[in-house]
This record gives sequence, C-alpha cells and structure tokens, in this order.
Amino acid sequence: MAQVTHPKSSGGSLFASDGRSHPLQDGLTAATLILGLVAFVTCWFHSLSLLTSWVGLVGILVGAYAQYVSVTTRERFLTILGLGAAAIGFFLGMAHGGLFVL
Repeated sequence: MAQVTHPKSSGGSLFASDGRSHPLQDGLTAATLILGLVAFVTCWFHSLSLLTSWVGLVGILVGAYAQYVSVTTRERFLTILGLGAAAIGFFLGMAHGGLFVL
C-alpha cells in the first residue's frame, strides 16, 4: 500500500512517468526524435542522400546513448521511435549515395 502514502504527482517532465525531472534524458529523446524525423523525411529525395546519411547516423548514435541512459518507459518508447526513423533514413541514404559524395 505504498501508493497510498506516496500519491502520484503530475508535475515534472513531459517524458517522465515517475514525476521527476530528467532534463538530460528528455533532451536526448527529443534530439533523437527530431533527427529521426529529418532522416526519414529526407530519405525520400535521392538528391539529399548525403544529408540523410549523416543525420541518420547521428540520430542512431544519439538514440543509442539516449536508450542507455533512459529512466522511464515513456522515454524508451519515444527513443525507439526516433531510432527506427533514423535507421530507415540512414539505410536508404546509404543505398542512394552514402556518407561521401564521390
């Protein structure tokens, strides 16, 4: 009956479900989502393969670290969404031209 003595507070972070603030984890999660979104959107344009590849690679690396330091399930869920989008963008960017223009 510990939940009776410690009621769940609604304050804190948008991504934290435990009621505490996690600024590092929130920032990394938001960065992963943004990088994943950019990589996913730009992967549909063949002329942007250089941008797609680099943004996807950075998104994968940032997302991997965000997953490592995440505290709550909500942060992990959003990080996985960003990681998936970044990976799709990275792989399609690599298929369309890669990290370097030759």
